[in-house]
Amino acid sequence: MARVCHGREPLRAEFLFDLSCPFSYLVCERTERSFDVLRWTPAVRATAPPDPDVVRSAAEARAAALRLPLIWPESFPAPVPAAMRVAAHASAQGRGGAFALAAGRLAFCGGFDLDDPEILAEAAAAAGLALGDCLSAARDERHDDAIGAAGLRLLAAGADRLPALRVGRSLFWGEREVGDAAATARRLTAAAVR
Repeated sequence: MARVCHGREPLRAEFLFDLSCPFSYLVCERTERSFDVLRWTPAVRATAPPDPDVVRSAAEARAAALRLPLIWPESFPAPVPAAMRVAAHASAQGRGGAFALAAGRLAFCGGFDLDDPEILAEAAAAAGLALGDCLSAARDERHDDAIGAAGLRLLAAGADRLPALRVGRSLFWGEREVGDAAATARRLTAAAVR
């Protein structure tokens, strides 16, 4: 996908993700390359989780189609609250994308438990984050409210799954919508340039 810019200013987009979600992992790589300015927002699903066996089957099929590796963490489908807190911290530091990419690769390419402090340290190092700050953020439950609120805002907007992309006023959710989000961004850019 092409980088998308809005006139002289890059078009801003927001990527909402859950590090325990294999579809968020599948989208991270493509999303990072699609937008110059991307706000990374950790969010948790605000609805009941789907059947883990259905998720595994669908994610394995998509990973194969995209030619991406997929190894299941032993803890799947358990949430990873410590990793999500660090993701919130990383996003506030402007390193959300680097952390999400590193964490996703550790979880779904290596099968590692993201809530293990040693694994969090690896992801933090890969993202260029200070280890002490990340380990402190992992224990800071104050991040949980913002992460939960992001999921509730998505649900209120009609999004019933993660990941999600907000481009301008448009919201796209689900792994297969990345292409539509990028196409919308290109249309918005073309309209702004005219």
